[in-house]
Amino acid sequence: MNLPTYRTTISPDWVDYNGHLRDAFYLLIFSHATDALMDVLGLDEAGRARTGHTLYTLECHLNFLAEVKEGERVEVRTQLLAHDAKRLHIHHGLYRPGEDASLAESEQMLMNIDSAAGRAAPIDEQGSPRVAQLAGEQQRCGLNI
Repeated sequence: MNLPTYRTTISPDWVDYNGHLRDAFYLLIFSHATDALMDVLGLDEAGRARTGHTLYTLECHLNFLAEVKEGERVEVRTQLLAHDAKRLHIHHGLYRPGEDASLAESEQMLMNIDSAAGRAAPIDEQGSPRVAQLAGEQQRCGLNI
């Protein structure tokens, strides 16, 4: 199960002189998908305020696989690849809705951060079961975690 996390239409100001999506905007789209994943895990605005925790991106790899043009509808599907008490290893894929061919991919390592302390911390007691639930759902669908 790849969790649909973000949908958008490619804006004219996101397109470069070659007529396709500018490389920086792939990362913006994936960043919005990470924000949506945070919401699913209870780190939305209210969750961040309650726990004082957030996620930071430690590492990000981008692969551009096909051109994306102005006006196209795209969606991000996210998979949790692995996790531990403090980290999430995720994969975002960019797709045209209803299609299975990936347009771009981003593999990322996220770290749970205690904002007040300014350092890594274990995912809180409300978020940890949500991470485990997502991992379990993906395992049941045949995705290795």
